[in-house]
Amino acid sequence: MLSIVHVSKLEKTFHVRRYHQGRWASLQNLVTRRSRLIRAVDGIDFTIEAGELVGYLGPNGAGKSTTIKMLTGLLVPSSGRLIVNGFVPWKDRRHYVARIGAVFGQRTTLWWDLPVIESFELHRHLYQIPTGRFKRNLAEFNDLLELAPFLDVPVRSLSLGQRMRADICAALLHDPELLFFDEPTIGLDVVAKERIRNFIRHINEERETTVLLTTHDIADVQRLCRRVMIIDRGKLIFDGELARLLERFGGHHRLIVDFAESYAEVAVIGAELLSYSDQRAIYRFDRRKITAPALIQAVSERYAIRDLSIEEPDIETTIRTIYEKRLL
Repeated sequence: MLSIVHVSKLEKTFHVRRYHQGRWASLQNLVTRRSRLIRAVDGIDFTIEAGELVGYLGPNGAGKSTTIKMLTGLLVPSSGRLIVNGFVPWKDRRHYVARIGAVFGQRTTLWWDLPVIESFELHRHLYQIPTGRFKRNLAEFNDLLELAPFLDVPVRSLSLGQRMRADICAALLHDPELLFFDEPTIGLDVVAKERIRNFIRHINEERETTVLLTTHDIADVQRLCRRVMIIDRGKLIFDGELARLLERFGGHHRLIVDFAESYAEVAVIGAELLSYSDQRAIYRFDRRKITAPALIQAVSERYAIRDLSIEEPDIETTIRTIYEKRLL
């Protein structure tokens, strides 16, 4: 596979000015100006291969949006190296943006007072999309995103879910090789979220479009991403498969055992007994301390078992724990 995004020692700093007024400033007009250096992105490194769908996660203020703005050419890095699709994004924006797409959950690229279809036509002219390709793409996206009911409606009259679907369509009409999604499901209802997730999966799998997705919705990550990157306080603190993240930081698992007969006591060394009733016991255990096979063996050696199952840790709880306890 070919790398489409190369990021090396990327930094973005901001000087935030603070004004301090002295005790007697009202009489002497004494005001001091100070500044504080903020490292929004602090020396991160990563590559993204063509065709990948990567989740880029982090708490508010971690540096996600700043990274995306540098990747899309909206911000110039303070230092480091950044090559996307063969371009330095901020140096040759005209040719670069013709090869990428970007969708921001809180903004729109559509014309507010125009019907949706006329915004699409303007995109066709701006990106010089051949008529045949434009019609084919619009027809495909219309089917997948169910755009027909509001194609003739002014953008200002759309619901948030409709506007987001129209923005996604607009971002893909010119067949970008790389697509940036920044909070694409924010504020949407369950049905709208699922429709957009299915569409993102479709363009990644069927069109092999590379996708970088930032989101606070853990369901987006769970449904779409095999690989995740986590940024916190400007530093990249994890980059790998979602399964490995859960394996390493998933914390406690649960073993649910249905016994073949009743027992007065079913405690097992290495696990915490959460509950026991009607011949069913629920144990909580940490796989970093005892493996599931070892625990199952310990239970089966002492008791007759009718059935058992293991519950994996909840992904949302895992990532929230990482944010709160700075485990990485």
